[in-house]
Amino acid sequence: MPSATYEQLLAETAPARIETDEEYDRIHQRFSELLTQGRRTKAEERLMDLLGTLIQDFDRRHALPADASSPAEILQFLVEQSGKPASELLGPVFGSKSHVSEALSGKRPISAGQARKLAELFSVKAGLFL
Repeated sequence: MPSATYEQLLAETAPARIETDEEYDRIHQRFSELLTQGRRTKAEERLMDLLGTLIQDFDRRHALPADASSPAEILQFLVEQSGKPASELLGPVFGSKSHVSEALSGKRPISAGQARKLAELFSVKAGLFL
């Protein structure tokens, strides 16, 4: 049986920028399959390189600082990564600029409802904020 071309592998895998955990799992699974199969064709090596780049990009965009120990620190990091003003981004979650400021400084605890909204906003787990 002839080896698949790179274009055929792309059509089969349908790689794209990873935005969700489900997409991450699918791309990571395909990468792992290629990694463990042993001998690979040049086309498979090219696909592995592309999938690895997509995985690294997702990990970089969703990585949390290793030393972040409080919900406020995690929230600060995620706001910084977004590149948007905190009051604009978090206003709908906390209601007022002063509440946003207090949540970012750790002076105001984050409620379970707010944690769910933040989780949806940043595509992370709500438990990070509790």
